[in-house]
Amino acid sequence: MSVPTPFSNTDPTTGYAAAPVPDAAAAERAEARKRLAGRRKLASDVVAYVVINAFLVFVWLITGAGYFWPGWVMAGWGILLALQAWDVFWRRPITEADIDKEVSRSG
Repeated sequence: MSVPTPFSNTDPTTGYAAAPVPDAAAAERAEARKRLAGRRKLASDVVAYVVINAFLVFVWLITGAGYFWPGWVMAGWGILLALQAWDVFWRRPITEADIDKEVSRSG
């Protein structure tokens, strides 16, 4: 077996390429990318909510405007959007401090 050089990406025990270890900056960028993707998805979901529910209200209006049945769709979908918004804007990611606190609690 050969000893890998500092610039080698080979695991000395198997000879296969070692998985890259992400550094702190790469992990931070990955987390930021995940947050941005969540915000963009939420924005597109809000647009879909507005367009589709406006169409349903239009259908309700041209069919006699009796019982406001689009309200059920709006309410259910609105609850789901609110949960998604909570997940995107207010939910904290799990940190090492959270993990340490949980380990000390159970130990």
